[in-house]
Amino acid sequence: MTAALPLVARVGWLVYENVSGFGRFVTFLLAVLTRFATHPMRCLKWSLLGPQFYSIGVASIPVVAITGAFIGMILALEGYDQFAALGQESRLGGIINISVTKQIGPVLAAVMVAGRVGGALAAELGTMAVTEQLDAMRAMDADPLRILVAPRVVACIVMTPLLTIYSDLLGAWGAWFVTVRIYGVASVDYWYFTAHVVDWWDPISGLLKSVAFGGAIGFISCYKGFTCSAGAAGVGRAATNAFVASFLAIILLNLVLAEFFGTLYTMFTAKPLDLLQ
Repeated sequence: MTAALPLVARVGWLVYENVSGFGRFVTFLLAVLTRFATHPMRCLKWSLLGPQFYSIGVASIPVVAITGAFIGMILALEGYDQFAALGQESRLGGIINISVTKQIGPVLAAVMVAGRVGGALAAELGTMAVTEQLDAMRAMDADPLRILVAPRVVACIVMTPLLTIYSDLLGAWGAWFVTVRIYGVASVDYWYFTAHVVDWWDPISGLLKSVAFGGAIGFISCYKGFTCSAGAAGVGRAATNAFVASFLAIILLNLVLAEFFGTLYTMFTAKPLDLLQ
């Protein structure tokens, strides 16, 4: 019984830390949203947003585009033999592209943003917290949440869907290159079955999910930076934790939103008789 107490205490402390940490994160999120609600124009100044759009979005285009193209190629390489064995290789493009636009493209772009940008945001803000620059801003009556956090969150929310579009397009092109140029499937068939299989809702739901992914990356990364512990090791942990937490949030949001958007699509496209069955 006595030996079990330290284990019980450690588990209880771990639960307490996670619950209280989540509460602090929600408080941080609500504080940033309050800035948006009360002073939206002061949070959306171009002088604050422009550099973040470039560093988060424009500078991420090459890595997202290259990754998207290679993912499309890999899917085509792995899937061709199975489809060819059934005599359905002409339909491969439709299956790949619906997977890319609904799931792989948004998740892949968000993970690339989390890896390239999330850690950098946490390290940048963490360094400012460790060197007391945030405290200096507050002493000068400058709001760090409005000046530092709000533009970064907005940039993540705006640029992640745009990067998703690049990922989708390059993924479709990569799959087309392998399917048509290497395996000899007719290009007309590739695009015909893509248009036949990929519904208008598929890319839209993917882009809507990417908005949520971008918001999660922005809020989590900035929070990890603001709550960074002291020292270089603390900054390093904040950057690592920002990516890990953002990645887990992306996976969880993808699961929840996939079910939500699937149910929503069924509700609005089903015929009245279908709903009664």
